[in-house]
Amino acid sequence: MGRVLDVQSVEKYYGNKGNLTKAIDDISFYVDKGEFVGIMGASGSGKTTLLNCISTIDRVSSGSIRINGMDITKLKGNRLNQFRSRELGFIFQDFNLLDTMTAYENIALALTIQKIKPSEVDNRVKEVAKNLEITEVLHKYPYQMSGGQKQRVASARAIVTNPQLILADVN
Repeated sequence: MGRVLDVQSVEKYYGNKGNLTKAIDDISFYVDKGEFVGIMGASGSGKTTLLNCISTIDRVSSGSIRINGMDITKLKGNRLNQFRSRELGFIFQDFNLLDTMTAYENIALALTIQKIKPSEVDNRVKEVAKNLEITEVLHKYPYQMSGGQKQRVASARAIVTNPQLILADVN
């Protein structure tokens, strides 16, 4: 198989000298391609912070995170943005669907950012919608969907780009 994720000695602090909070305390683990890994813990234990660091939403205070051998803690600017859009898929707790866009548009947005041809965007959105059984909601806005439908639209948006790693922060 091959290693897709390698987290080594990661620590994350918030605050300053007078009021420092250690959100992640020296965590190391790896994930091989094809594996599904769940991170469990009490509320406030750092699960979301860890996912935010792996997903490049947040930066680590120390340690390294490698995805397919690339140390993402060293990436900045456009290189980081390109890496994030091409290699990572995100599923957020609150779905993060854009209220002014239909399900189709929310899913297609990930491909549009990558400058995929419109005909291919259409094919890929319809294919992932069929696989997740949400074809009937593609024309609906988030407020018109159930929670489960929103979750599947958010999942479709995460997988439609064929990322190397999908990160899901779900309840």
